[in-house]
Amino acid sequence: MATRSTGVLAIGVTCGLAVAALWQTPAAAQNKDLDVVKVAVPQRGSWETSPADIGQKAGIFAKHGIKTEVLYTSGGGETMQALISGSVDIAVATGTTAIMAAFAKNAPIRPIASSITGAKDIYWYVPANSPIKSLKEAAGKTIGFSALGSSSNLATLTLVKQSGVDIKAVPTGTSQATYAQVMSGQIDIGWGAVPFGIDLIEQKKIRIVGRYSDIPEYRNMTARLDAANLQFITNRPDVLKRFLAAYGETLDWMYKGDDAVKVFAKFYDLPLKEVTIARDQFYSRRSLDLKRLSGLDQAMQDALALKFITKPLTKAQLDDMFKYFIK
Repeated sequence: MATRSTGVLAIGVTCGLAVAALWQTPAAAQNKDLDVVKVAVPQRGSWETSPADIGQKAGIFAKHGIKTEVLYTSGGGETMQALISGSVDIAVATGTTAIMAAFAKNAPIRPIASSITGAKDIYWYVPANSPIKSLKEAAGKTIGFSALGSSSNLATLTLVKQSGVDIKAVPTGTSQATYAQVMSGQIDIGWGAVPFGIDLIEQKKIRIVGRYSDIPEYRNMTARLDAANLQFITNRPDVLKRFLAAYGETLDWMYKGDDAVKVFAKFYDLPLKEVTIARDQFYSRRSLDLKRLSGLDQAMQDALALKFITKPLTKAQLDDMFKYFIK
């Protein structure tokens, strides 16, 4: 997220001291007494994926006896590979269909919580001077998504099908990497996830031509889940319980006042204005409810259509899959 909005006021001395106080909690200093949890986080700098970072900075995880160690990925298969291999204990914001596919192949992972339901954060765009006004005008063009198996991958393929024209879907990595490819002409239509791109849209450098919410059946579907390695779940159940408690507390804090917005902006080096817009306009607290789970039938239909799974999961399989889901 290298781009910056102009004209954004700097955070004042008082705010800076308040944020610093959050970072310097006594609990955070006692790292030697904390249980380490390794977390795979796709798309660094997304409001949805940030709790493992900013919750630690605020001392919330330390209060629960947890220290997070974060591995940033481009999403999709890269995230799943790290989780399945045991390189990380937990992977957040992983596509629901990808988790279904991994479970169907007996991968040692289980979903433990919802990451986002009814995602509004993902969009597709073109440079402002592009002749493409909508996806229906993009026949023969290329369109980006983050990585194979990601929620942006699934949504891209669905949008292409919905457009009724032939558009080639291409994995382009992070929002930042995708933007570079769009502006250099390597790809015609890029994908992004807020807060990335808010300044570019306001400055009219890019135009949105598609949104995740343009897909009616996805507006109330749990698009991404948090999952854990099965060995971690069974060998360290108390640590998992405390991790989820800290994660949920962090999410609550992110919507109580603006302290979390300030911590987020400082940690990811982003303008305060853009972060505020991202939270208030694209991520409702309800959409990030860890216990909210809906649209699984649609997710399974998508997994079948994309050949992520060869047959529907049975009720017994789904019960097993969600055995460790947060209560």
